[in-house]
Amino acid sequence: MPSASACVSIAMFLVLFLRLSARNRRLQGRRRGLRRLQVLLDETLTGAPARYCALNLNMPVLRIWLDVESELRQDFRLSRTAMRSLQRLLHREQDHGWGNDLEVLIYTYWLAHGLSYRVVSRVFNVPKPTVHRIIHRVAQNIWDNLGRAISFPPTANLPTVGQGFANISGTPAFHNVVGAIDGSHIRIKPPQRHRLDYLNYKGFYSVNMQAICDSNGRFLDIYVGYPGSVHDTRVMKNSTFYTARRYPPAGYILLGDGGYPCLETPICLITPFKEPVQGQVQQRFNYHQAKGRSIIERAFGMMKTRWRSTLFKALEVKPTFAPQVIASCAFLHNVCMDNGDTQVPDEDILGDRHDPQPPREPMACNETSGNDVRNRLAAQVSGNAQAP
Repeated sequence: MPSASACVSIAMFLVLFLRLSARNRRLQGRRRGLRRLQVLLDETLTGAPARYCALNLNMPVLRIWLDVESELRQDFRLSRTAMRSLQRLLHREQDHGWGNDLEVLIYTYWLAHGLSYRVVSRVFNVPKPTVHRIIHRVAQNIWDNLGRAISFPPTANLPTVGQGFANISGTPAFHNVVGAIDGSHIRIKPPQRHRLDYLNYKGFYSVNMQAICDSNGRFLDIYVGYPGSVHDTRVMKNSTFYTARRYPPAGYILLGDGGYPCLETPICLITPFKEPVQGQVQQRFNYHQAKGRSIIERAFGMMKTRWRSTLFKALEVKPTFAPQVIASCAFLHNVCMDNGDTQVPDEDILGDRHDPQPPREPMACNETSGNDVRNRLAAQVSGNAQAP
């Protein structure tokens, strides 16, 4: 047992410590208030957007950005032209913070390297909590503005899109194809609750990204967020393009793999004949259909290769935030393509297209089979193309 005098000494020390701590907190609060007051005063006098912290322009990554002759791909995974276009697309009025251009730089650097907030904080000499806020703010900004880079083509452009699919499939019979659809599993760290919902048929935890692309591999529509255990067909039937019958228009066709049902309505979605095929007509059709739809696999490959450090491992974010990160990668993919910044997909990333497909789900009562459409296409293919 400590003596009475020792107890009194300890009590006095604790009282003194608490008083000093309270005084220190009051002083810190006054300093923050003075800084805010100074910021507001500067903004009033100059009319310029306010910034609460000084930016260290001597940081190597910022010197690269400020040097207009420097290439950005190694550090940001996109060209300077694409970066400028991205910053314009995401421009918004700010009355505080670090500035839109810098926030976009921080976000793309984080995506490019798959780094922790702490590492990005050190690279830019920006406080870690600020990096966290910036990354979430930019991701939300992209999510809110997906339509600026990802949208279905106008009706007047559909013949051009169809000609592109006729070219890549190797048959003019596919001149009315205006999109290829598929799903891709993006690895995540699963939550503790509902963990098994995210376990996909390939054996890892994921979030499903459904996409439709054109003949160049540019995304026309994305739908992200369903847990990995959900079948591609169910994801499609809950996506807005399907429920609203937004695409393709009447007379046009989407191509999909054997995991989807072959449909004429409510959308026209043509899949390959089931293996083993019956005769050369079906075999020839499947060959050209696979060539046509392979562009969606290539589009996923280009996106995953560009953002390999983030997408080729389990996403280091919460599953609730993962859809925004994945969608922003698709958004940036289109921005890069629109600015001539192309990406060749790595072979190991393309390799997963050969994984076995889950069994096909049956058609719903509001759907009609596309078998007749497929048979007519198969006959046209055999009339226009040589056997592979």
